Amino acid sequence: MPELPEVETTRRGIEPHTVGRRVVELRLYEKRLRWKIQADLPDLVAGQVIKHATRRAKYLLLELESGTLMLHLGMSGSLRVLPADLPRLPHDHLDLILSSGNTLRFNDPRRFGSLHYVTGDPNEHPLLVKLAPEPLGAAFDADYLWRVTRRRKVAIKQLLMNSQLVVGVGNIYASEALFKAKVRPKRAAHSLTRKEVTRLVKAVKSVLSMAIKVGGTTLRDYVGADGQPGYFRQKLFVYERNGQPCRNCATPVRQLTQGQRSTYFCPTCQK
Repeated sequence: MPELPEVETTRRGIEPHTVGRRVVELRLYEKRLRWKIQADLPDLVAGQVIKHATRRAKYLLLELESGTLMLHLGMSGSLRVLPADLPRLPHDHLDLILSSGNTLRFNDPRRFGSLHYVTGDPNEHPLLVKLAPEPLGAAFDADYLWRVTRRRKVAIKQLLMNSQLVVGVGNIYASEALFKAKVRPKRAAHSLTRKEVTRLVKAVKSVLSMAIKVGGTTLRDYVGADGQPGYFRQKLFVYERNGQPCRNCATPVRQLTQGQRSTYFCPTCQK
């Protein structure tokens, strides 16, 4: 599933190709995504200029003159900048054709992505209004994480993946950040010391920043706006390395299941 670094990589990839361009046409080839796309959306966006390309959690926000297109990549989606006349591939569900002659083409084999049109402040939309601080923002700091962990007995990895506490730290990056912070994923959140909390915040920011720098992580379907895979997989310390030697101490990496998701950790480096 595309996580925050993959979505941010996509945002950075499409931004120079979209901002300042006019929407010539929105072509919908498949309206049945996670939620059905409203039928009149092509009429609503045609002729509008794209003013900004931003992100909130895993949602891409294209701000137009009279509203905002809010797109989620789902579990297998990708958004690419292509010549508008390039033939479609299977699972290409929409084209946002721009005045430059390019198109933003959305491909999503599983159709778990979504597209909404929002008038007014998109942060007030039901899908965004309850979202927590961004992990790379100033609001996510040691003081914040210390407060939210004090009375919570849930495993720290599960807490990191709770979008009502911090957004965008998905399964891959939670495992990697906990390894970097030397904290076991099953530790009760309230058991972390202030020093460990400080270390974990720094690790989350470091891991996400590095992933963005190299274009995210490609495990199966993900490609960026330029069609290239993400290369963070080559830098993974524990994720999907069950039984392989820890890159720090050579102890075999272990795997366990938390919340129906695979978790990876080093039993020596993480306490």
